[in-house]
Amino acid sequence: MSEPQTLRALQHAMAAQFDALPVAQRPDDPILEAGQALAALLGTSLAALRAPLRDGALAPASLVARAHAVVADVQRGMPMAYAVGVAPFRHLELAVDPRVLIPRPETEIVVEHALRVCADRAGGVAVDIGTGSGAIALSLAQEGRFDAVIATDISVDALTVAQANAARSADVLRCPVTFRHGSDLAPLVGERVRLIVSNPPYIAHAEADALPSAVRDWEPVTALFAAHDGMARYAAIVSAAPAVLEDGGWLVFECDARRAHQVAALFDAAEGWRDVLVFPDLTGRDRVCVGRYAAESAARSSGASAR
Repeated sequence: MSEPQTLRALQHAMAAQFDALPVAQRPDDPILEAGQALAALLGTSLAALRAPLRDGALAPASLVARAHAVVADVQRGMPMAYAVGVAPFRHLELAVDPRVLIPRPETEIVVEHALRVCADRAGGVAVDIGTGSGAIALSLAQEGRFDAVIATDISVDALTVAQANAARSADVLRCPVTFRHGSDLAPLVGERVRLIVSNPPYIAHAEADALPSAVRDWEPVTALFAAHDGMARYAAIVSAAPAVLEDGGWLVFECDARRAHQVAALFDAAEGWRDVLVFPDLTGRDRVCVGRYAAESAARSSGASAR
């Protein structure tokens, strides 16, 4: 029978395994990575875990077994978030697996801008196109002042994950969230909404080989790649959004930093879009593009074109 193991010993054993990973997979701080993994497995925060680590608390046998499984998964290339099954996003803790993209810090900035453009008043409907894990939709429902949020995805599997995350976050959501299956704005026929947010697939198929293997080999292809050099979904959504947005409604995109100004050009080339701006993420790279739809302006442009 093996000797009981303390949480700190388990953390250091995991860290040693992470430190031995190939350079491309090795975390910058293996001890921190191991601590975050243990916190995720225990359903707590790293801050809350510090006292048990310091005080020599024993690791339950079940936790030791799960920690060994996480290490094995990471050693075969699985991203840590998939290995532990959860990822943080703003004020939420979301379940994730290879059916959905892993939520990333840059997407938190997208939510920030979406909330900002709608900060002047409460009400209306917000939409998240390509919801994946539900990160954007659930954050809008938690932090915004909307009457309702609609989340769509082309993947039934992704919607299953998102609905489970909505259930686990139900106590902190301020409005109902509904989920619809379909591509782009097809699930929104007959709706009139105040805000559309999307982090669409934006990687060109030709760029697949340049992606890290943890992304290319594990995350869902339909959420990563788009035709027309990664621009296809942006073009489709900008074209269809006026049929759904209320007058003065906003469209907010996450963008590939290399193509953010191409996204802005799509707005500029279409009728009725105003206040089109590109914003950086926390690393200074262009990441968010926003535009406001002015129905009267679009009508005037159409009338002038007809004369």
